[in-house]
Amino acid sequence: MGGDEAMIVAGVGFRRGVAADEIVMLVELALERAALAPDSLSRLATIEVLATLPAFSEAARRLNAMASSVAASDLAKAAPRVRTQSARSIAAHGVGSVAEAAALAAAGPRAELILERIASSSATCALARSETDP
Repeated sequence: MGGDEAMIVAGVGFRRGVAADEIVMLVELALERAALAPDSLSRLATIEVLATLPAFSEAARRLNAMASSVAASDLAKAAPRVRTQSARSIAAHGVGSVAEAAALAAAGPRAELILERIASSSATCALARSETDP
């Protein structure tokens, strides 16, 4: 194995009115559930249409993670690897879980989901780990 550690990506989906606080709280809860240290997070990812919202960039800043915008085409490519199938998400974005698809897409082709979607009232979060080359 190389000295490169696996990258942890938190994928999020959220309603437009969400506060950065809620995203941060949910991501921290997700990391806790996956038994990961808060500083192990590398990226916060979401779909393009949501990536421009201030709550997203503010949450990434507070989590000390790079904000990643995922193109709809990349989201679609990750869709077969998504485990959660939300009818609402499929209708709105064509994938079963925006959070899971965004996490997988941002973590790369060999990424694996390490925490399925968890939800708060206005947001969802899933975690993926990218497997770095040996």
